[in-house]
Amino acid sequence: MKQVTQTLRTGVVEVNEVPIPTLNDKFVLVKNIVSVISAGTEKTKIDMGKKNLLQKAKARPDLVKQVINKIQTEGLKKTFQTVTSRLNSPSPLGYSCAGRVVAAGGLVEGIQPGDRVACGGADYANHAEFVAIPKNLVVKIPDNVSDEEAAFTTVGSIAMQGVRLSQPLLGETFLVLGLGLLGQIAVQLLRANGCNVIATDLDASLVKQAESFGAIGAGPGTDVEALCKELTAGHGVDGVLVCAGTSSNQPIELCGAVTREKGRVVVVGAVRMDIPREDFFKKEINVVISRSYGPGRYDPSYEENGHDYPLGYVRFTEQRNMQTFLELVAQGKIDVKTLITHRYTVDQAAEAYQLIAGDKTEPYLGIIMQYDASTSTSKKDSRIAVNSTPINTNKLGLSFFGAGNYATASLLPPLSDKSDVEFRGLVTASGRTARGVASQFGFSFCAGDYDEILASDTDAIMVTTRHDTHASSVCGAINADKHVYVEKPIALNVEELKQIHAAKLAHQTTQVMVGFNRRFAPSTVAVVKHFESVRSPLVVNIRVNSGVIPTDHWIQDPKVGGGRIIGEACHFVDLASALVSSDPKTVNCVGTSKANKSAMLNDNVVITLTFENGSIANIVYTADGSKAMQKEYVEVFGGGRSAVINDFKDAVLYQGDSKQYVKKQTSQDKGQKSMLSAWLDGLKTGTPCVPYECLMANSLATVLAVESLALGSSLNVDLSILD
Repeated sequence: MKQVTQTLRTGVVEVNEVPIPTLNDKFVLVKNIVSVISAGTEKTKIDMGKKNLLQKAKARPDLVKQVINKIQTEGLKKTFQTVTSRLNSPSPLGYSCAGRVVAAGGLVEGIQPGDRVACGGADYANHAEFVAIPKNLVVKIPDNVSDEEAAFTTVGSIAMQGVRLSQPLLGETFLVLGLGLLGQIAVQLLRANGCNVIATDLDASLVKQAESFGAIGAGPGTDVEALCKELTAGHGVDGVLVCAGTSSNQPIELCGAVTREKGRVVVVGAVRMDIPREDFFKKEINVVISRSYGPGRYDPSYEENGHDYPLGYVRFTEQRNMQTFLELVAQGKIDVKTLITHRYTVDQAAEAYQLIAGDKTEPYLGIIMQYDASTSTSKKDSRIAVNSTPINTNKLGLSFFGAGNYATASLLPPLSDKSDVEFRGLVTASGRTARGVASQFGFSFCAGDYDEILASDTDAIMVTTRHDTHASSVCGAINADKHVYVEKPIALNVEELKQIHAAKLAHQTTQVMVGFNRRFAPSTVAVVKHFESVRSPLVVNIRVNSGVIPTDHWIQDPKVGGGRIIGEACHFVDLASALVSSDPKTVNCVGTSKANKSAMLNDNVVITLTFENGSIANIVYTADGSKAMQKEYVEVFGGGRSAVINDFKDAVLYQGDSKQYVKKQTSQDKGQKSMLSAWLDGLKTGTPCVPYECLMANSLATVLAVESLALGSSLNVDLSILD
């Protein structure tokens, strides 16, 4: 399918052929008919893309700080690879569209194939022939509303949320500052609420447009403050809706001058917010920044997981704002038809964005993009060729399922340097990023279906998707006789481990690898060698200052991420196993008691392990520590020797009364590159770099750690339970 994207490094807008997004139970697959270009929000993104790197850095000092911190932790080379990958990756554009439902997920209520729907969401309702939309961001279109009108629904909902926050009353007077799409719709919404509206903009044609909706115009050169005072008997307006987009502080200063005592100012657009204290203090003006299109925005539970808010407690959510907007259009109270100034086909996307970027000097307001009605989903299972170079069967054919930040920063760059590896196919969960990453790293093709990379031209598969897809993807690869590497964790529960084990038993020669990279780190290798001649059991202490992850992050979702013990602490169970050169025998886990933390989601725990060779390990995993403290610290004791690993930047080895410092690394090295080399060598020789039983024992121990926490008792790590 065709999708409009922008590459952040160059700012270039282009139309790419990308896979149709996959559908899950809480989403709706929609064939777009029309989408709307937001001349405000999208122009900001386009303008950012046109800046050089220095200008981008000045515009986003918050991101610069993140980059500096990453350099200090992970080194310049890896940070450069991460930043370069993100800058070169095409990013989808658009967030407001309308189309017809192709398919609805099994948990979607009230929507059926064939329904006309309006869709929203910057991560979903893109300028593309097909879009997969969460059920709470889809609404049916009334019969008397056209597709073009419905495509404005998300933009209209943004204006509506701003109006709701301003709490307009019949007979009040409002100033709408900025008369782009949002401002024009806000004028109409306020008029529908029985308010008097003063509308101002630097563009006289936009003021005239607002006047056609019943507003009192204040064009260029008008003394807006005097007009507001004149029309309100000197009191000032009851409220202001700031719908402008500017780096100037003049709009917020004007708000203080024109608003009455105890009036309201709602900021909908992106303006400078240096609020002058005098006017706002003396008048006790209430200032609110409107958050997009209503309650639910930026809440993954609402948007991604489809959990609605009860109407009795939250009357107007994102979705209910969208429904209300369409109802007002259907009733003739909102007119968006007269706002349309330009129509482009999706193939003319670059020309459309030249308009809002200022490369074409002509007035514009409502810009819509149209899509070919004949495009079919029958293309869903077809591959999209990216690299025309013939396949070299003498090289290992490697395909990827997933292409997130970790894969593009830590896995793909070192693998691309391997002369005996060839990237074959790439499939991503959404399809949005597949083409860009495939082009960047030279994949032969990208596709929208996992089955496409199970074909004969793939020798091994790397699974780097979210955790809930790992087990099924590993089973699919094994059953197709493909060697498989999976990012940790390999599974979220014992049942999934059983399914993988059953598949592996039926395909003995197929290798399975889990991305436990720390066992391959130079510091770990040095410590293991230091204790190589020790015959007595070892004592290991691992402290992980993991830091806070927001509760709405997907890893904190029990069904998707499995929590941080399963999703992250598994690394340190495997590390302990590698350090003592033995598989775990028992596991016991205790955690802090917090009202909002279940056993699965507890991220302040102590995990105690015993091993088959008599060694013991203690893992302190906490999210409540200071960021100023190093993240990972490891101690090992035994046979008159000791060792310390400092955040995988250096290792200190002790023996008797002397101590030896291992050469410090120039940057942190957690072993990813060495792990990949060892895995590839194992595929060539037929001998896995880590025994399958070891990987499964450490994975089982991690899953049982959660059960131990819930039960309050120690559990045996017995692989026979998987049979």
